Amino acid sequence: MNAINEVPKPKGKPLSRSEFLGKTAIAAAVFTIVPRHVLGGPGYFAPSDTLNMAMIGVGGQGTYDMKQFLQTEGVRMISMADPNTEMDYSKTYFGGVAGRKPAQQIVNDHYAKDKKSGRYKGCTAYVDFNEMLAKEKDIDAVGICTTDNVHAVATMAAIKLGKHVYTQKPLAHDIYEARMLAEAARKYGVKSQMGNQGHAGEGIRLITEWIADGAIGEVREVHCWTNRPI
Repeated sequence: MNAINEVPKPKGKPLSRSEFLGKTAIAAAVFTIVPRHVLGGPGYFAPSDTLNMAMIGVGGQGTYDMKQFLQTEGVRMISMADPNTEMDYSKTYFGGVAGRKPAQQIVNDHYAKDKKSGRYKGCTAYVDFNEMLAKEKDIDAVGICTTDNVHAVATMAAIKLGKHVYTQKPLAHDIYEARMLAEAARKYGVKSQMGNQGHAGEGIRLITEWIADGAIGEVREVHCWTNRPI
C-alpha cells in the first residue's frame, strides 16, 4: 500500500483522500496540504494524510496484525468485522483472547490514551464485513485475516469499493481466484499485498535489491524448505 510517484494534479483540482493516498507520492503533499509539523507538531497527521483502516477478521492473527497497524505512523484504525464476539486463544501461540469485542477494546484503549478524558469509543465493530464496507464510507484500506476460505471473497469485496488491501496468506483457493484479484486490483487502482511472513519488512526489500544489483551473480537455482505442517 505504498504510494507511487506520479506527476501531481493541477492545484486548481483538489485531490480526494483516496486519490492522494493511492496515486500521489508523499513528497507531493506540499502542494496539497500544509505540512503536519506546522499544524500540530511532530507526530501530527492532517486528516487528508491519514490512512483510515479497518480489519476483516480479528482472531489470533487478525488481532496481531491489527496491533502492528496501530503502531504504524499515519494509520488510524476505525472499524472491524468478525462474526465471533470473543475467542479463547490461551492454548495457542497467540495466547490470550481475541475476537470482535476484545479487538474493539484494544483499539479504543489505544486512542483513549491521547484523550483528556481517557475515554474513546470511536472504533465501530460489525458481525458482517459486507455491512461494514457498506456503512463505513471513510475506510481507505482493509486488513483481511479471516479463515482461509473467505480471503479471496473479502479481498474482492474491498477492492471493488476502491479499498487498498493487505490480505493474509493464502490469498486465494486457486490460481484463477488469484488472477481475478490481480486483475481487479489493476482495474480499481488499489494497492495490494499478501501477508507472507517477513515480506513486508526491510529485510526482503534489501535482499531483492542485492539480487537485482547482481551482488550474488546470476541466480540459477533456488532451494526452499519448510517445517509445515508443524
